[in-house]
Amino acid sequence: MSDDKIVKAVALKYDTTKDRAPKVVAKGKGEIAKNIIKIAEENELPIKKDEDLVELLTKIEIDKEIPENLYKAVAEIFSFIYNITNKKL
Repeated sequence: MSDDKIVKAVALKYDTTKDRAPKVVAKGKGEIAKNIIKIAEENELPIKKDEDLVELLTKIEIDKEIPENLYKAVAEIFSFIYNITNKKL
């Protein structure tokens, strides 16, 4: 048996002009997750590793907003992304 963990990934999108909260726009495990990560890397999108949050987010349907109980955790991710993006400028 292999010690390799199954890779999981979730992509979020937040359009402040029309969304009340971030939405799950892609999710998957294994090869699908690897493709999500590859696309993010190719488009120079920030990636934050948080296995616990990914586990919760994979339960949300595609194109659905995250539930209110995850706002704080996701806000921390967006803060992380904001900080990384501003350092590159």
